[in-house]
Amino acid sequence: MRALNIAATGMQAQQTNVEVISNNIANMNTTGYNRRRAEFTDLLYQNMKRVGSNSSDSNTIVPTGIQLGLGVKTASVYRITEQGSLVSTSNNLDLAVSGKGYFQVQLPSGQTAYSRDGEFSLSSTGQIVTSQGYTVLPSVTVPTNAVSITVNSSGQVSVKLDGQTTDSTVGQLQLAVFPNEAGLEAQGDNLFLETASSGAAVVSNPGQPGYGTLLQGYLENSNVNVVSEITDMISAQRAYEMNSKVIQSADEMLQTINQVK
Repeated sequence: MRALNIAATGMQAQQTNVEVISNNIANMNTTGYNRRRAEFTDLLYQNMKRVGSNSSDSNTIVPTGIQLGLGVKTASVYRITEQGSLVSTSNNLDLAVSGKGYFQVQLPSGQTAYSRDGEFSLSSTGQIVTSQGYTVLPSVTVPTNAVSITVNSSGQVSVKLDGQTTDSTVGQLQLAVFPNEAGLEAQGDNLFLETASSGAAVVSNPGQPGYGTLLQGYLENSNVNVVSEITDMISAQRAYEMNSKVIQSADEMLQTINQVK
């Protein structure tokens, strides 16, 4: 009975849907997190009577045919890259991107990763690094005798040195954009890697056409809407229950057949 397998694919799809929603809710307070959305497509169809086939020797054509679907499958888990809200932290090394763009981060392997998480710190050598200690690219080193750090909207990093009245520029932060940023591969720790789907990174200074600007002393919240996620989870649970009812109904139909004498 096809209904058993069809309903099973529906239950599997809704299980995936709930898992995606659960991950969104779990990361509602993760800096720079982009919510995900599960997308589904129907499976193959069995043609019991093909559409457009001849129904007689007089070349009459079947108008609709008989196609029986075999269920549903998960097509993708899409990352929605809309801007999250910005929250003030009053920390000079917290940076938020207002608009498009990703910070560049050098991994221990030498590979470049990308992130919207601007929760930065200084290393023991004065370099600007992530919360995992990875160097932010281009590398910027703050002198040990700096009494204040300023990062303007264009990514220019300036410091005021002890005993000086004017600021000194010590580096320039840049942002990377991608033709398809949803195609980036998530690595955890708020980091992404470039893929063939994302396209090659295009790097420039913040504030250039097509690039966001930086806000010092701010962080970007996740773009998870808890009310929408809870509503979607309830809908997914109900769909799961309805598919389980189909399996129960198919089982009852099989029992009826077995009882026929």
